[in-house]
Amino acid sequence: MIVNERMVTYIRSLEEPGNEILEKMEQEALDAQVPVIRKETQSFLKVLLMIRKPLQILEIGTAVGFSAVFMSGYMPENGRITTIEKYEKRIPIARENFRRAGKEGQITLLEGDALEVMRSLDGTYDFIFMDAAKGQYIHYLPEAVRLLGTGGVLLSDNVLQDGDVIESRFAVERRNRTIHSRMREYLYELKHHEQLETAILPLGDGMALSIKKGTDV
Repeated sequence: MIVNERMVTYIRSLEEPGNEILEKMEQEALDAQVPVIRKETQSFLKVLLMIRKPLQILEIGTAVGFSAVFMSGYMPENGRITTIEKYEKRIPIARENFRRAGKEGQITLLEGDALEVMRSLDGTYDFIFMDAAKGQYIHYLPEAVRLLGTGGVLLSDNVLQDGDVIESRFAVERRNRTIHSRMREYLYELKHHEQLETAILPLGDGMALSIKKGTDV
């Protein structure tokens, strides 16, 4: 827990009930032990999308499709989402969730390794949501920057690892040390990347909000 648990509980208590289909999708995911974005993260993402109004969103990590359906509700009607997923068991569930939500025409799911798929993409995106394997973020970053248009937003979720990111690597369980070191490298790179301006926020399990600067900045 990054922020005081009582504070998080209070903030979540202020949230209004969401879309019925989304609420069902969220509960089904939690019952199946598939993580979805936390309530406070949802609230932040909603406001950010309403401010930015992206027409083209790239999501790295579909899971069961909850985030993609959620984001589709807070972008312009002519906006499109491209989402990438590798885990075969989750792909049909995500596709069914897109159908249930009536979003098949707005959301395109690309199957395969995220880095390989990203390398195959052309054009630019207004908004990229990074929510995949945490140890791979540092490898996805060059392609994410390439695919972002000037002024585009990169939002990276779960970057503080329940607070473990501030610990010595020797204080972290051995099986998590590679992810720990890669995430620290990723956050350093975000803060020092010449094309990005980044704020790291202790929200949910930590978020990094980056904007791609123009060539004259």
